[in-house]
Amino acid sequence: MMNMTRKTLFEVATLQIGMFAARPASDACLDVERQAANAIALPVSGVFAKHDAPGHDVVGTPAHAVFFAADRPYRIGFPGAIGDRALTLRFGSDVAPELIDGGLDTMASHGLLSADAMVLRNLLWRKLLTPGPAPADAFAIEALGLDLLGMCLGAMRTRDAPPQRSAQARRLRAVARVKEAVAAAPTDKWSVARLAGVASLSPFHLAHVFRRTVGTSLYDYVLHERLAHALDAVLDGGDDLTAIALAAGFASHSHFTARFRRFFGCTPTALRRAATAGRVAELRRIVTARRH
Repeated sequence: MMNMTRKTLFEVATLQIGMFAARPASDACLDVERQAANAIALPVSGVFAKHDAPGHDVVGTPAHAVFFAADRPYRIGFPGAIGDRALTLRFGSDVAPELIDGGLDTMASHGLLSADAMVLRNLLWRKLLTPGPAPADAFAIEALGLDLLGMCLGAMRTRDAPPQRSAQARRLRAVARVKEAVAAAPTDKWSVARLAGVASLSPFHLAHVFRRTVGTSLYDYVLHERLAHALDAVLDGGDDLTAIALAAGFASHSHFTARFRRFFGCTPTALRRAATAGRVAELRRIVTARRH
């Protein structure tokens, strides 16, 4: 049995922002679906897998943006039956033509998010799902959403290689298995050897293939995932930062803080303090200024 929620949170002519939440009873794939409009899914927590062609699987985690082309069939599964909460952006092909020079058919099916994009995603999620006493500023929400859309499209400019039964296809599937394993348990004590076992490759071969395919090392990718999963807890403000650090798989508060500052550009304490009602516009200026 599947407990699923879909809801539109904000809509203007250029963009529709929504949310999706699923609590699956198993990791079985859902029925075939199609999106009526182009969409990007941005998990805030959890993990899902998108299957849109034989041997072509994409993993969506809080470190990723996943693209769904309009009218293209796909199926969704939930590795480990963990479930998922995601922000969704729906848009037309004319919204950002300068970022899609060859059209939407040239877009990759997923991309690794920058630190700025993660912060904007979580701030937008909180702004729309936990509104303050004053009504939301529609102009600010649209601007924030379009900033986030631009970051996501920029991260997915490289076209995927077409699915094929070849060594390249096997390498892509091995990398996908590693991503699924890390997404299901980002706080585990991973090692190159253990991940190589997941991928059925030698440690050296996996390290080489992973960097070439994903653009980052295995170690940095795991850190990326851990920080992405910890971001929501930091902004929530309910837990002690030491507890968040340990729960996210870091050895200490200081190790977590150092990595967090290097990745997001500020400490967890500073970001938590700034993410209060009425300061979303200020945070948007900070992250977009860092991007430029």
